[in-house]
Amino acid sequence: MKNFLKPPEFKPLISSEKIDKVYKSQRLKVFIGIFIGYASYYLVRKNFALAMPYLEDLGFTKTDLGFAFAFNAIAYAFSKFLMAGISDRSNARKFLPLGLLLASIAIIIAGTSFGHYNIACMAVIQFLIGWCGGMGWPPCGRIMTHWFSVKERGTKMAIWNVAHNVGGGLVGTIAAFGTTYAASLGISKVLSWEIGVFFLPAIIAILIAIISYVLIRDTPQSCGLPGIEKYRNDYPINYSEEQEKVLSSKEIFFKYVLNNKVLWYVAVANAFVYFVRYGISDWAPTYLHEVVGFTKAEAGYAYSFFEWAAIPGTLLCGWVSDKLFKGKRSIPTVLFMLLVSICVFIYWQNTESKFIAVASLISIGFFIYGPVMLIGVQALDLSPKNAAGTSAGLTGFFGYFFGTAILGNFLFGFVSTEYGWNTGYELILLSCFIAIALMLMTNKAEKNRTAKIAMENKK
Repeated sequence: MKNFLKPPEFKPLISSEKIDKVYKSQRLKVFIGIFIGYASYYLVRKNFALAMPYLEDLGFTKTDLGFAFAFNAIAYAFSKFLMAGISDRSNARKFLPLGLLLASIAIIIAGTSFGHYNIACMAVIQFLIGWCGGMGWPPCGRIMTHWFSVKERGTKMAIWNVAHNVGGGLVGTIAAFGTTYAASLGISKVLSWEIGVFFLPAIIAILIAIISYVLIRDTPQSCGLPGIEKYRNDYPINYSEEQEKVLSSKEIFFKYVLNNKVLWYVAVANAFVYFVRYGISDWAPTYLHEVVGFTKAEAGYAYSFFEWAAIPGTLLCGWVSDKLFKGKRSIPTVLFMLLVSICVFIYWQNTESKFIAVASLISIGFFIYGPVMLIGVQALDLSPKNAAGTSAGLTGFFGYFFGTAILGNFLFGFVSTEYGWNTGYELILLSCFIAIALMLMTNKAEKNRTAKIAMENKK
C-alpha cells in the first residue's frame, strides 16, 4: 500500500513556451477532479441523518441514534487527522478516489438489514463510514496548496469548498427521489428508503471516484511544471524551497503543528463551529418532522435546501476574506457567526410556520459554512504546504471529534431526549458565542505572528 500511494517523482521541466497552456489546463482538470470527488464524499457521508426518522419508526430512540451516529464523527475526526499525515506523503490522485470507493462500499453495507439490525451494528458501520470519509479532505488540501497560490487561495478554496454542499444537497434530493420512486414501483417501505438513502448515492459515488482518478494530478512538478509560487510569482512571507520536500510525520507534527499556538486557537474554535453546523443539520430532518410537522419527504428536501444555501454564502465569505480583509480570516468568521446566532434563535423559537422554519434553516446554511471554510483555509495559511494536510487535519479532528461526535451527535441527542429540544438549542447558541470569542483571540495572535514574520524577513 505504501508503494501504491507513493507520490510520483518530479519530472524535468517542459519547454517554457508550453508551461502556461499546460498549467492552465491541468489546474482546471485538477480542480474539477477534487470538486466532484469531494462532493461525492458527501453522498456517502451523512446518510444516517436522513435515515433517522425511519429508524425511529423501527423503535430506536434519539439517544440510541445519536450514540450510533457519534461513531461516524469520532472515526472521521481521527481519520482526518491521521490520514492527513499519510496524505501529505501520498499521491493525491490515488488517495482521494480510494477513500471514496471504500466509503461507498461501507454505505452499501449500512443500507442492508444488517446495517440497522441493532445499535452496535450501526455504530461499527458508522465508524467505518467515518474513517473512509476522513480520506477526502487531506488530499484536497494538499492539491490546493500545490496548485493554487496564497493570494488566490481564499477565493479558490471558497469555490471548492461548496463541493460538500453540492454533495450534501444532492444526497437529500437523491434520497427523497429514490425512496419515492422505489415505493411507486411497489417495493416495500423499508427497502424503498434503503435504496433511496443508501444504495443509490453509493453507486453514483463509485462512478465519480473513477472520473476523479482520471482528472487529478498530484503536484505541478510531477507534470513537468514549476511550483505554483514561481509560476504566479506569489511567494508567502515564510516560503522556502524546503517546503517542496516531503517530510516525515515526526517533522510535520512537532515542527509545524504542535508548536503553532494560533493553530490551536483555530482548532478549538472549530469544535464549537462544528457543533453549530452539525447540531443543526444532523438533527434537522428529525426536528422538522417532530416539532414543526414536516413529512419525512419534506424534511429531506429541507435538509437539501440547508446545504444548497451554503453555496452562495461560502463564496461570499471567501470573497470578503480575500478582497475586503486582504487574506485575514478571523474577522469575517466572527461576523458570519454573529449572523448564524441570530438565525439559530429564529429557527429554534419558531415551532408552527413551515415557511419560517425553512427560511431560517436556509439562512443558517448560508452563513455557517463560510466560517467552516475559512477555518480550513486559515489552517493551510498557518503552515508550510508540506505540512498543510496535517494542520488542516488537526482543526478537522477538533471539529469532528469534539464538535460533531461529542457535542453535536451524542450530547445533543441525549439532551434533546432527556431535557427537550429547547436545552439543545440553548447549547448551540452558547457555542456560537464561544467560537466568536476564540476567533477574536485568533485575530490578535494572527496579527502578531504576521508582523513578526515580516520583520524577520526584512533583516
